[in-house]
Amino acid sequence: MAKAFVFPGQGAQFTGMGKELYETNEQAKALFEKANEILGFRITDVMFEGSDEELKETKITQPAVFLHSVILAKTMDDFTPDMVAGHSLGEISALVSAGVLSFEDGLKLVSIRALAMQKACEQNPSTMAAILGLDDSVVEEVCANIADEVVVAANYNCPGQLVISGSNEGVKIACEQLLEKGAKRALPLPVGGAFHSPLMEPAREELAAAITNASFNKPSCKVYQNVSTVGEDNPETIKANLIAQLTAPVKWTQSVQNMIADGAESFTEVGPGRALQGMIKKVDRAAAVSGIS
Repeated sequence: MAKAFVFPGQGAQFTGMGKELYETNEQAKALFEKANEILGFRITDVMFEGSDEELKETKITQPAVFLHSVILAKTMDDFTPDMVAGHSLGEISALVSAGVLSFEDGLKLVSIRALAMQKACEQNPSTMAAILGLDDSVVEEVCANIADEVVVAANYNCPGQLVISGSNEGVKIACEQLLEKGAKRALPLPVGGAFHSPLMEPAREELAAAITNASFNKPSCKVYQNVSTVGEDNPETIKANLIAQLTAPVKWTQSVQNMIADGAESFTEVGPGRALQGMIKKVDRAAAVSGIS
């Protein structure tokens, strides 16, 4: 029975995340302290005691979710994946857990990614919204036909749930049109900007330089990446896909379908929250899902 381990992205954070792990596991404590040192501030203080507002800042959220996921994976007794995948930010957690990147390099990339994305958000005020209850093709067509504004399909989360991303005005117009087309809901998301859209190009360029200079190893198992959706094990391909990811859509539905087609029978979500478990069940009701947080 092939086991898939999956890693959540931004939005899964909560106050107190990782605290019990820090207090009960010496290896975990050492890794958290090493992270504080690398980042140059005590991120553990914000993770364990910070407010929701503090945790929502992109520069905090991304390293916090990464650390919770990766340290959990590193301290699990039975972390023996046949395949891994991560949603957006979670892809870097998956790469570290599969041995492609070292813990230190992974954390540095996440920190650079978070700061670059926050800067891009400040340069281009923008947003995202979840569209529920429509076929993907309808959402894609509406986005493509909005003139003079940036708005694109960004996260293919599961059948009937597609997140759009773009300028504030573009997303507003798209939401209105999609409700008219029969969407059950069009929910604005509490995010800092238009992730996985062309508006992230300045961040992609900044992150590309750091990814290019990082050392990527062959993974211990296949990695199903957001951009290509198929199992990858070539370090150069993995690197190129990771660079493309910031401005490309997260094809989560397609990745899960391919993992199932390649034999995945159980999915374990490693990290905060349960969002991926719910999405996977909507892709395939027969999939066995569980979580470790």
